This record gives sequence, C-alpha cells and structure tokens, in this order.
Amino acid sequence: MIPVAFDYERAESVDHALALLAEHGDEAKLLAGGHSLLPLMKYRLAAPSLVVDVGRLSSLSYIREDGDHVAIGALTRHRDVEISDLVQAEAGLLAAATSKVGDPQVRHRGTLGGSLAHGDPASDLPAAVIALRGSLVISGPGGNREVEVDEFFTGFLETVLHHDEMLTEVRIPKRPDASWSFQKFNRRAQDWAIVGAAVIVDGSTCGVGLVNMDARPVRAEAVEEAVASGASAEDAAALAADGLEPTGDLNASVDYRCHLARVLTRRGLEESGR
Repeated sequence: MIPVAFDYERAESVDHALALLAEHGDEAKLLAGGHSLLPLMKYRLAAPSLVVDVGRLSSLSYIREDGDHVAIGALTRHRDVEISDLVQAEAGLLAAATSKVGDPQVRHRGTLGGSLAHGDPASDLPAAVIALRGSLVISGPGGNREVEVDEFFTGFLETVLHHDEMLTEVRIPKRPDASWSFQKFNRRAQDWAIVGAAVIVDGSTCGVGLVNMDARPVRAEAVEEAVASGASAEDAAALAADGLEPTGDLNASVDYRCHLARVLTRRGLEESGR
C-alpha cells in the first residue's frame, strides 16, 4: 500500500527534533533507519502528518565506555554495534543478537534506538537489552530521564516514551566475565523469530529475555529465580513460559511457542555453561 500524504522535515539537532515533536504533538513521528516506521505507514497502521528525520544526527551515533557501563547512542547502526570491539568485550550478548537482525542491508541502516523505541515483542534486540539489564536515556522538554529496560516496554508496540520525547542513549552494564547465548528459531533466514531467547550467566545469576512470548518484550523471571536458587539448566528452562501470554498465529500455536521458549532457554543456559 501507499502511505497517506505527510510533511517531512529533517532535524538539525536533538533540540530541533524535540521542538518539532512539541509543536506537532502525536501527529509527528521520528524517522531513523526507517525499518520500523515505514512498514507501519505503508500498511496505514501509522499515519503521521509530519515525519521528522533524525537519521543524520551524528551526535547520537557512538559507542563508548562510561564508568561501569557501555553507552551507545540511539542512532548507532546495528552493524556498528555488531562489530564493535568494546561491545564484544563488555556485552557480547548484544553484539551476537545484533548480528542476527534481518540481513546486511537492514543492519547497515537500522538503528539500536529505533528498534527499542518501536517496542516490537518479535524483535531480537529488546530481549538482549532485557537480559543485560540495560537502561535507556530519554530526552524531552524537561531534560533527560533514565528508565530501566523492564519499565520501558508497556504493551504491544508501546513504550513509556511520550509524544514529545525521544530515546537518545542506551546504557548496558559491563559484563566482561559473563557467558552468554542468543537462540533464535525462525522458519527462514531473515524472518522474524517465532521465538527467541537471550541468555547471560554471570556466576550464580543470570538474565533471560524472550522474543515473541508476550504482547511486549519480556523477562523470564521464573527462570532467573530458579537459576539463582541453584536449579539445573533443564529444571530452570522448564519455567520459561511461566506467567507469560504468547499469542498464536499462522507460524505457531500458543503451546508450540511455550515449547520453543523452554527448549531455546535450556540451550541458551547450557551454552552459557550453566
């Protein structure tokens, strides 16, 4: 389909983008890499009257150390995250998950912040950031605020972002000694995951983020608690679907998704040395 008519403006700075959002309210949408917004517009699931292009704001494209975490600008391309020596050393799970996003074309254009702000439960990167217990910096008219990733996703394609705010930075705690695994099951290469599991193990603790297992990106809390209590990988993974509400569709029934969540989580825990 063809999107409805819209106006276009290129933001010259973060402040300029925020001013445009404040002026036009929820009629304005931010455009970064375009892989989230443009499909919605083509299917007319989104019909902004103004598209604000922030894709050329180089000030939001960076990867750097910042104390006990790695700071990644929201407009950093997937490919830059994937090949970053710093990310691979301090948060290898994120680099691994990013390498599974789409295809090379998508990874050279799509952005980390765009993927997270979209809030799609079928996306790989939210699960990785959840497992890593990251946080997100949001800029708005009142300044900056930092939100823990568990509080960021609120529903299907919904986040805590207000219409006059934008995601500007992702903060990932350094975990250089942790072991990790990213498991993804799909029917064909480049398809969205039917189910995925991002797993990190650091001593007696672990983090597990699941893909496509609820209306929003979610943490497998029961698995994490079981591992902390000393459960085996098999016993902990058996709890992967507990408390979650996956949907059934043409790709998988609810029961099959729950089965996949348990299998992939077990594989992830075992690969991580649990």
